Amino acid sequence: MVIKKFQAASENEAMLQVKEEMGSDAVIMNIKKTKHKGVMKLFKPTLVEVTAAIEEASDEPIIPKKKESLNLVADEPVKFTMEEIPQIMEELEEKNDSFDYGNISKNETAIEEKLDNLQNLLEKQMGKEMEEVEEEDENDETMKFLQLIYNTLLDNEVNEKYANQLIDEISVARKENVSIDTLLANIYQKMILKFGEPVPVTKGNSNIVFFVGPTGVGKTTTVAKIASKLKLEEKKNIVLLTTDTYRIAATEQLHTYAEILDVPFRVIYTPEEMKEAKEEFQDYDMILVDTAGHSPSNQEQHNDLKRFIDSVDGEAETKNLYLVVSVTTKYKDLLKIVDSYQDFQKVKIIFTKLDETTTLGNILNLRMYTNADLSYVTCGQNVPDDIGLLDAQKIVRKLLGGH
Repeated sequence: MVIKKFQAASENEAMLQVKEEMGSDAVIMNIKKTKHKGVMKLFKPTLVEVTAAIEEASDEPIIPKKKESLNLVADEPVKFTMEEIPQIMEELEEKNDSFDYGNISKNETAIEEKLDNLQNLLEKQMGKEMEEVEEEDENDETMKFLQLIYNTLLDNEVNEKYANQLIDEISVARKENVSIDTLLANIYQKMILKFGEPVPVTKGNSNIVFFVGPTGVGKTTTVAKIASKLKLEEKKNIVLLTTDTYRIAATEQLHTYAEILDVPFRVIYTPEEMKEAKEEFQDYDMILVDTAGHSPSNQEQHNDLKRFIDSVDGEAETKNLYLVVSVTTKYKDLLKIVDSYQDFQKVKIIFTKLDETTTLGNILNLRMYTNADLSYVTCGQNVPDDIGLLDAQKIVRKLLGGH
């Protein structure tokens, strides 16, 4: 007997495969739904598996002669495989023809041994099948959970590449038959670790800090919020400078905040003036510089910005740059923005406008794309209240569908 399994997208397709390969005489033994192997089966459709059988064509009888068969009359117990069971049952039905009535007890003993072996084999096979069913049920539950996590990440606009990466990383724990709670804790911890520790604005190797980024992301307001925290909460002596001579409103806004905080303020027009200001205020704790926003495709403005920064930072000093971007910006546009600052030393990232979106996937996307340190997040216009260091636990809870 030939037994074979066929898999297809539907039962009809599987039955057609059976008919084409085994013919119309094939006997259908089992039909069940199955899934692809591996972690990627999460994202592939369920298959239908049909098990079919057909007798092998042969000139000889299917059941061998009694003397060459399964030795019904034997001195030792005989072990069987599942494929031999039909043959055994037929021989048992013909037991009267094969009995040696001169030695009935020996025949009965042999048959009893065979029946016991057959029963043990069937019980063992049934037990194995039940274990497989239970394991399959557990795997189904786990896979449904992973699918839910994956879909939730995508709903929060986590890039598909990084969502798949996270699912792959926790697949190791899944193979260890851990509980759903353990899997959730595992992915929660892994995501928190990926964000790293947020980096506040500090003096570092230089007391001058540049804030760069595109237009319209709230950069000037962010600088004012950070200046207020440094002055009022940390009691730092600070200076506010701006190189944004394109927008008069932005200059006046920062000047107003400088007056409220009672700190020096100056508009910088050339790289030479920037160098002079750094020397003049070298005894201050921090010099915060608001720069003109520009499109990542505007190379001329980008070069101007670079000249301002290079005028005060020598080769031995680490540039203290914070890139301000809006979390509401499309992911592809964010990539263009961060790529436009590749000619600078590594920047730290501040995200604004968290109050203007319900999806925070871009924070994780940009962190995994750049591996840059993250810093502050802002969630409103109030100065200095609507700003704080990024809370990785809070962000991860939202990404996983929490509050």
